Amino acid sequence: MKQTLIIFYSIIMLLITACSATKNTTRLDDPSIISWSSVEGISRLEESDYKTDFFKLANHFESQHNKIFCGPTSAAIVLNSLRVRNGSMQIPEDKTLLHQSDLKYLKSKKWSPVFQRYTQNNVFLNSPKSREQVLGKILVDTQGKIIIDNKGKPKKDRGFQVRQLAALFRKHGLSVKLGIANQDLSNATIKNEIIDNLITPDDYVIINYKRTVLNQPGGGHISPVGAYHKASDSFLVMDVTPNKADWVWVKAELLISAMRTFDTIENRGYLLIKEAENPS
Repeated sequence: MKQTLIIFYSIIMLLITACSATKNTTRLDDPSIISWSSVEGISRLEESDYKTDFFKLANHFESQHNKIFCGPTSAAIVLNSLRVRNGSMQIPEDKTLLHQSDLKYLKSKKWSPVFQRYTQNNVFLNSPKSREQVLGKILVDTQGKIIIDNKGKPKKDRGFQVRQLAALFRKHGLSVKLGIANQDLSNATIKNEIIDNLITPDDYVIINYKRTVLNQPGGGHISPVGAYHKASDSFLVMDVTPNKADWVWVKAELLISAMRTFDTIENRGYLLIKEAENPS
C-alpha cells in the first residue's frame, strides 16, 4: 500500500512539473493583476512579441506632477515619444521649469538652458480645454453666466475625459482614433486594435479606465499601454501615478471592463495616436 502511494504521488509531481515547464501557457491560478517588476512580470515583458511601443515610452516616461494631471502627463509622454529628436518638428520650450530667480544666471541670447520637449505645462498650448478648467475652474456659458449642475451647484469639469484628450492631440497635429468602450465595440475589437498598435512603430495607445475595477485606490485614470503578453492575455499599463500603483500587467478582459465605465457624459475608452500625414 505504501509503495502504491509513493508511485501515485510521484506521478502527480511529474505531471505538475511538466505543466509548470510548458512555456507560454496561461496558468489557471494566474492573478488578474501583477506588478511588472515581479519575477512573472519581468518574464512577461521578455516573452512579449507586442512591445514595440514600450521602449520609447519608457525612455520618455514621467510621473504626474499632481493628482489631476494624468491626462497631460500621458500626453507629454506620447508627444515626446513621437517628436523628440525629430529635426522637422519644432517643440516649444517650457521655461516655467526654471524658477524666476534662476533666470538671472542664464541671460545668454545665443543659448537656451531649456530642452525642446513637451511637459505637463506646455501641452496646454494646444488644448481646447484650458489648464484652469482641468484644475476645476467653474464653467460659464457663452454669455459668461455660471453653469449650474443637476445638484444645483456651480459646474466644474476637472481632469480630462477621453474625448477631450483626443481633441488635445488633434490640436497638436496628430492623427487620433478614439474608441469609446460602449456596446458598439466588442471586447475582441478593442483588444485587437490595441494589440495591432503595439506591434507597429511610431504609434501609441492611451487608455482611460476606472481604478476601482482594478482594485486600486482612486477614480478615473489615464495612462499609456506599453506591451501585450499573449500567453497570459494581459496588457502592461504604464501607470503615470507611482504614488498609487506600479506599472502592472492586467488581464485583457478586466482592463476592458475598467474602460467600460461611465465618465460624465459617456463611457471611458482608448486612443490610438500617431503623427498625421501633414502635422501642423
